Amino acid sequence: MDENIATLKGIGLTMYEAEAYITLTSLISSTATEISEKSGIPRSKIYDVLKELSKKNFIEVEDGRPLTYNVKSPVEVLTREKERLNLEIDDTITRLTNIYENGMSQVRAPIWRIYGVEKIINKELEIIKRAKTSINMRIGFLFEGEGEALINSLKNRPDLRVNILASPTCYINNEKIEIIPMFKENDIPIQKADIPFVKLIISDSKEMMHTYTKFSEDKRNVIPETSIGIWNKYEDIARNYDERFMNQLKKIKSKRKA
Repeated sequence: MDENIATLKGIGLTMYEAEAYITLTSLISSTATEISEKSGIPRSKIYDVLKELSKKNFIEVEDGRPLTYNVKSPVEVLTREKERLNLEIDDTITRLTNIYENGMSQVRAPIWRIYGVEKIINKELEIIKRAKTSINMRIGFLFEGEGEALINSLKNRPDLRVNILASPTCYINNEKIEIIPMFKENDIPIQKADIPFVKLIISDSKEMMHTYTKFSEDKRNVIPETSIGIWNKYEDIARNYDERFMNQLKKIKSKRKA
């Protein structure tokens, strides 16, 4: 299928409507007969198709004998549709997240194991997106691509209070990664700390995830297939860890002031 047709169908047009609109973008202004001949849409269908495109505000109809159909600019039309879809998606995210979180609160033992680097990173990003006021993190290592993903997600949430304690460096594929400068260069608050080879993310003192992994014999590189995340929605446990995190952060800051 033509990519343009697939995109137009994806935003709600039928196959015939997509074909007619694409045809009219090259004709600019034309009659139903001409559009039918160039697009291959049967004459028995073309008037209904053009009527629907007019209703959807993709074209304008000019009175006359015969009627003339004028295309609306793709920039105007598709920008409008993109904004409409974004609003619909945002509303759907809000509605389904409320349902999801209500369901989560009913789970009797809210602890899950997450296997696989991609799933672990996605869960971290999900936790950041869901956070209401704060994100606290302890970073003892990073997976490939994880630092950039975390930074982008945190930059999209300037409303959050963010605190990060991190080891100064880690290794990814035998390449030394400077963790502290990576985050500081993007204006993400971060403090150097003595962190073991684990990661911890806490959201709003309500949920948290620990991530563990095995390392190569030289203790430099992560062995991705051994990685596991423990996602925990027990608020008492998350609050306990958050208090310990903040105490450690205060001690580090007071030592630096002394």
